[in-house]
Amino acid sequence: MSARAFDAASSLRQSLAETLGIAVERVAGFDDETLLFGALPELDSMAVATLLTDLEDRLGIVIDDDDIDGEIFESFGSLRAFLGRKLGESPAR
Repeated sequence: MSARAFDAASSLRQSLAETLGIAVERVAGFDDETLLFGALPELDSMAVATLLTDLEDRLGIVIDDDDIDGEIFESFGSLRAFLGRKLGESPAR
């Protein structure tokens, strides 16, 4: 796993725990197949907006409304992959 991919996964875990109030231990167990939207009661439409803002701040990326669709929040892996792509688009820090 590249450093940027690790950064995306690590930041995503931290953000999920902090913005959704999910135990760190629970989030640590999430893998690419872990379902998110529709499976986590904590992740509703309002929480999605909060999560996106937090991820933008943590990762130094911009997430446009056009970037977002339901598939991105389907699983931990799909959201992690999306963030990895956004990090690839961002200038290196």
